[in-house]
Amino acid sequence: MLIELADWASQLVAYLNQDQMQTMLRSEHGGMNEVFADVAEITGNKKYLDLAMRFSHQAILQPLLHKEDKLNGLHANTQIPKVIGFKRIGDLSGQQDWQQAAAFFWQEVHDHRTVAIGGNSVKEHFHDDKNFSSMINEVEGPETCNTYNMLKLTELLFLSDPKVAYSDYYERALYNHILSSQHPDTGGLVYFTPMRPNHYRVYSQVDQATWCCVGSGIESHAKYGEFIYAHDANSLYVNLFIPSTLNWRGKKVELTQSTDFPDQGRTRILIQSGQEFTMKIRYPVWVAAGKLELRVNRQVVKVKATPGSYMDIKRKWKKGDQVNISLPMHTTLERMPDASNYYAVLHGPIVLAAKTSLFANEKLNFFADDTRMGHIAKGPVCPLESAPFMVDDADNFLRKIKHVKGNPLQFTAPIATDGQNLQDVTLIPFFRLHEARYTIYFPHAMAENLASRKSDTAAAEAANLALDALTIDQLAPGEQQPESDHFFKGEGADAGIHLGRHWRHASAWFSYELNDKDGKAGSLRLSFARTDAGRKFDIYVNDHLLKTLTLTADHAEDIYDLDIQIPADVVTKATGKLTVRFVAQPGSIAGGLYGLRLLR
Repeated sequence: MLIELADWASQLVAYLNQDQMQTMLRSEHGGMNEVFADVAEITGNKKYLDLAMRFSHQAILQPLLHKEDKLNGLHANTQIPKVIGFKRIGDLSGQQDWQQAAAFFWQEVHDHRTVAIGGNSVKEHFHDDKNFSSMINEVEGPETCNTYNMLKLTELLFLSDPKVAYSDYYERALYNHILSSQHPDTGGLVYFTPMRPNHYRVYSQVDQATWCCVGSGIESHAKYGEFIYAHDANSLYVNLFIPSTLNWRGKKVELTQSTDFPDQGRTRILIQSGQEFTMKIRYPVWVAAGKLELRVNRQVVKVKATPGSYMDIKRKWKKGDQVNISLPMHTTLERMPDASNYYAVLHGPIVLAAKTSLFANEKLNFFADDTRMGHIAKGPVCPLESAPFMVDDADNFLRKIKHVKGNPLQFTAPIATDGQNLQDVTLIPFFRLHEARYTIYFPHAMAENLASRKSDTAAAEAANLALDALTIDQLAPGEQQPESDHFFKGEGADAGIHLGRHWRHASAWFSYELNDKDGKAGSLRLSFARTDAGRKFDIYVNDHLLKTLTLTADHAEDIYDLDIQIPADVVTKATGKLTVRFVAQPGSIAGGLYGLRLLR
């Protein structure tokens, strides 16, 4: 069936030229190139590898080949499967530049776009890698599907280049994002994990919500054994410290790993049957240099390896041999990647979080319904100035974090939760925190600056909160998911990115359907760019001509807002839906539209 589907796809695109193929690939198309690469490997037929290359999106590949990060503004999880495909094609064809493009992508996302839990993206998109403010401000934080696919890419890269950096990331993302994304009692799965302080997550329900992160989520939680071990001809890599039994059939080697990690920083490997091979044990980057202890059959082995490398033990292994590894963890602070004043607390590789609350006797619904946007935690947003603050310099703060005796991975830390008064707040592994508001990233200020920091934060957020209160519905033109959610239609339509913002325009027309279930709409707030000055188009709401607009360049900002009133009788006649349509005047273009809000 798979091969026949591949043949069907090949016939379907046979008459498209290269430009037409690339135009088609601008839409989200999943891991199509990876699938055809798999079929090529399964069948040994090169035509499927050629098809995989045809389905490779050059707008993404070419910058990566030249080691250029052009990811700002792109829908994040659309791109990661493409890059997985680039890696598979590179492996099968021997094209090292495609392999290197995939490795470069991973490094850029890992180094510049990933938060403490191992996830990335805001509202499903890669934001400016030098500005993580949206990660704090918005409630649609890292998407679980992204991390699912980053782990898949990490595994492929590791198989070609077994670096500890890949294993360290895999562990970080597995424990802190993937493991945290499933409700331990209901099995419900999480779509967005907000990094905004004092917000929360919602979980799918088996009969009411089936999102992409449910599909990949079910798969993720069946894959915990996948990356624990790896091998080449004569070496066994121990990447993760997870209780497990390994049967290395090619070598007739069996072993068992026993551990309470991460509650305890140690693990034991017992050989059930063996022969000569090299055991390569990961020296995690989170264990300090010289602190890891290694024993083989109770004999201390001198560790020459350093954090971020593998320890090699080559010997003829026999039944009953034991390897005991002590992995002492210590507590660290990790700053937001843009170096802004927000810090996460980690113990070893485990992200710690605080259960937080702001509203007395608040009752939140932590379980999503079957609505189109049910995957978003839409409860009240707590003001950022009310977030629990870390007050002190990093070294002093770390010294004041205390382990709670008798409770593995539970700590207390002095946090300013009300005014300038410090109180001990309990920190626990984020993957054990469910059905609660939480804080992972703590804003930081010194005691003498705390009041002014809170005041500045409140002032900066006031306008955003006021606008949100006025907003009935909104969308980001040119972004795949928001346009789909608002039933985008158009003729001669195109989209792109300018100044880090998505836009949509059309030589004929384009439209969206906005929700106004209470009939409270009063105006549209539209965002345009000065560079489009001279364009002329009509704006309709439910076929009523609101305005014929000519864009001008006499605005202070490169991207500016215009408010256009909607007549009351248009709203009254509507049935909770307003179709907004932009129609180009002859010889002109409608848009580009950079933002659209329906205001009460």
